[in-house]
Amino acid sequence: MLKVTSVDGTVIAYERCGDHGADPLIVVGGATCDRAKTRELAEGLGAHLPVVNYDRRGRGDSGDVSPYAVEREVEDIAALVNDLGADVILYGHSSGAALVLHAAAAGVPARAVVLHEPPFGADTDEDRQEARDYAEALTTLLAEGRRDDAVALFFQTTGVPAEAVAELRHEPWWADVVALAPTLAYDSAVMGDRSRGGVLPVEVAARVSVPALVLSGGDSPDWMIEVARAAAAALPRGTHRVLPGEGHVPSPQTLAPVLTDFIARG
Repeated sequence: MLKVTSVDGTVIAYERCGDHGADPLIVVGGATCDRAKTRELAEGLGAHLPVVNYDRRGRGDSGDVSPYAVEREVEDIAALVNDLGADVILYGHSSGAALVLHAAAAGVPARAVVLHEPPFGADTDEDRQEARDYAEALTTLLAEGRRDDAVALFFQTTGVPAEAVAELRHEPWWADVVALAPTLAYDSAVMGDRSRGGVLPVEVAARVSVPALVLSGGDSPDWMIEVARAAAAALPRGTHRVLPGEGHVPSPQTLAPVLTDFIARG
């Protein structure tokens, strides 16, 4: 395990996979993910290209400092890039893709970015209100120390039926996810649930000057594919690609050749 210190003094833990003499790919996980959860993906990709897998602040072996701000997580990525001392590619999955979008727009020196299914909502009054209601309910549950219920709320918001969530509470991994519950508020902030109603920040995307690949799973819901298309259109150098047979969580075997091809073209 390696460590780097961010601007505000937060220690960020990371590990490296693969050594192929190319620019490293930094994996930025989404909600409920620490580097243990993204390790299988990182190691699978590491068979083809150098990969950096890290714990976002408040997760795993990384530290945390209050109050939280999206800008602090952007600084964490910048500290990683500076520590690596090389051109990097930022790969963000789910809400991690939204964080990569903010990092690239802020000028973190990546030479390319990959956004994998950023889960922005539709630009409708109903969807924006649902995002704000989720942020409000999540804040209340966490303030009351009801971490278990906060995780349940998150899964229900992503479409998992309540009865299925009740069964998930008995899974052996549930306690690990509950330990990360406070960071659900971080992902909600990254997604702009309260500030923008969870919609795509087109003005942020417009500031990304590097090549950007936006990925969707062919088996993902139509709305998620449409959001990815909209994100690619909003990025000055954006391209959208659908991965046939894949859902929200990609297999390294499918993803690796797509990334290596994109990196080579960039």
